[in-house]
Amino acid sequence: THTHTPHKAFHLGMDRRGQSILDKPLSRGKGEINLHSFAFLFSEIVRYSHNRVDSIPDLEKKLSDIGFRVGERVLELLTLREKGLKRECKLSGMLVFLHTVVWKALFGKQADLLEKDGDKDDTYMISDRDMVVNKFISISREMGSLNCAAFVAGIIEAVLAGSNFPARVTAHSVQDKGTTFLISFDCSKLPPEALQ
Repeated sequence: THTHTPHKAFHLGMDRRGQSILDKPLSRGKGEINLHSFAFLFSEIVRYSHNRVDSIPDLEKKLSDIGFRVGERVLELLTLREKGLKRECKLSGMLVFLHTVVWKALFGKQADLLEKDGDKDDTYMISDRDMVVNKFISISREMGSLNCAAFVAGIIEAVLAGSNFPARVTAHSVQDKGTTFLISFDCSKLPPEALQ
C-alpha cells in the first residue's frame, strides 16, 4: 500500500511560512545592473527618441521628459526604501540629498561636486566626471552638440518637483568637470522655510 503525505496548501501571495508578501520589507536587491544591458537599453531610448524629433534641442527635451518619468519613480522608491528618510524642507538639505542619496541609488557613488553658481542664490551645479549615459553613445557629426545627460537632468528635475522644490535642470559638458547639471530654482515657488 502507498501512504499519502499531505501537502501544505499555498495561497496566492503567501510564502512557505504563511506570511503575506505585502508584510515583507521591500528588497534592496544588489543595486546593480549589467552595464552592457543598460548601455543597450539607453542607446535604444536615444535612437527611438531621435526618430521622433527634428532637432538636437527637441531630442534633449524628449530625453529629459523620459528622465522625468523615471525620476518620479526613483523618488517614490527612495522614500519607500530609505529608513528614517525625512522630507527635506531646506534647499541645502535637498541638494545634499540629490548629491549623495539619489546619486548613489542611480550611479553607485555620490556626485563629484556640488556648488553654488557664483553669487546667485537660486542656481546650483552638480558635476560628475564620469557620466555613464554619455559613455556608450556614439554621436554623428550633425548631432555633435547632443548631451545625452539631458535624461539625468530630467530625473533630477522630477526628484526636485516631487519634493516641492520646482526647478529647471539642464545638462552641460564642462571641461575638467565632465557633465555639469545646472539647477535653477524659482525662489517665488519655493516654500518660505526652504531658503532659511
